[in-house]
Amino acid sequence: MRKSRKIVFPAWVSVLSISILATACSSTPTTGGTTSTSTATDAKGGQGSVSTVTMWHGLTSIDLENMNKVVKTFEEKNPTIKIKMVYTESSEGSDQKLLTAVAGGNPPDIAYFDRFKVGSWAAQDSLTDLSAMAAGAGINKDSYYPFAWDESSYKGKLYAIPLGTDSRLLFYNKDHFKEVGLDPNNPPKTIAQLEAAAEKLTSKDGKRFKRIGFIPWYSQGWLYGWGWSFGGDFQNKSTGKITANDPKVVEALQWMTDFGKKYNVEDIAGFTSAAGADEMDPFISGQISMKISGNWTVAGIKKFKPDLNYGVTPIPTPTGTDFTTWSGGMSLIIPKGAKNTESAWKFLEFLGKEEGQYLLNANSGMSVIDSVNAKFGYKDDPIMKEFVSILPNSHNRPVIPEGQLLWNELASATEKATRSNGTPKENLDKVTETVNKALEKYNK
Repeated sequence: MRKSRKIVFPAWVSVLSISILATACSSTPTTGGTTSTSTATDAKGGQGSVSTVTMWHGLTSIDLENMNKVVKTFEEKNPTIKIKMVYTESSEGSDQKLLTAVAGGNPPDIAYFDRFKVGSWAAQDSLTDLSAMAAGAGINKDSYYPFAWDESSYKGKLYAIPLGTDSRLLFYNKDHFKEVGLDPNNPPKTIAQLEAAAEKLTSKDGKRFKRIGFIPWYSQGWLYGWGWSFGGDFQNKSTGKITANDPKVVEALQWMTDFGKKYNVEDIAGFTSAAGADEMDPFISGQISMKISGNWTVAGIKKFKPDLNYGVTPIPTPTGTDFTTWSGGMSLIIPKGAKNTESAWKFLEFLGKEEGQYLLNANSGMSVIDSVNAKFGYKDDPIMKEFVSILPNSHNRPVIPEGQLLWNELASATEKATRSNGTPKENLDKVTETVNKALEKYNK
């Protein structure tokens, strides 16, 4: 997954926005996936018909370069298949465009797709079931980190091939630690240690923070991460019901709320509203000593402050054990009604295995296949090895038809609770009731 914007208390925005991302490899975007054939010389010198597979995407920069390498290698290995990439800008409009194409019976053969949306699209019968094709190709849950397979599936069926991924950890400034007498080689493991470090690191002049040690909800400090770190869960796997009011999730939000009261949530809001990006990111500029963020932040630090003396460590838990995180990422799907399913699947199969994953994620991000991350050298890198080593214990957000609603409601509950508009339990009871009610129509 590519970098998410820094967000504080959004009641509506999603970190992982939709992605029918695309590349400007085709001269003119098409509205659907019409199949065309021509002839080509195969590897043995014979003539065979060539099928053209249309893929909608929104890739740019190095991600586009990598996908072009994937396509080139795939076409060399499969001379009777041509991949035609069509750029479709990532937006709600492009999301609707794909739905319209599916409804009209003229979708592309493949779409580059946010795994976060698999549940809602599968529930609308807008995706092709890949289960049998995957099983025939030897692709199964053991092929990937567990969360990646789970997020690509809905009600026991596979609807997407997972591609890249991410994870979230606690970044901390080692020089700040030394300055206040904290051991830079022994970062916080427990919530109590995190609180104590934050207090030592915080410097305030009246209502203005000269430096703030930590803000639980800043950057990637979403309630999902804290809820799981406190030992809670957001869904009952056996019933499918949402459990946002799990006592451990309530405990996590209560802790966040108490933290806001201690440092005055309005003063914190003043700090975060003035925070910049890139080289003015408050962690890079030294205005905040610790923050929860993802592996994409490593590239930002290398670019804007390569001499920053920092470390990363798992998100603290109440016990200092059972560390976890959460992950998202992109995938490839075959829309329902695609005309060229067999050839499209061959491309998905290629990207679902080591060679395709290596080409796609090189110098770009982390793969959903552990052996590929090892080949990248991540397990030998002092920073990246922390992001990779926690992936087997990572969570994915519940795969439900109302995933976006759940995200929005949790963000709203966090904002309300930390601003003393209802207790954490009251707000999370409301989230649970609202989302479960919305899910009822899918069970009829």
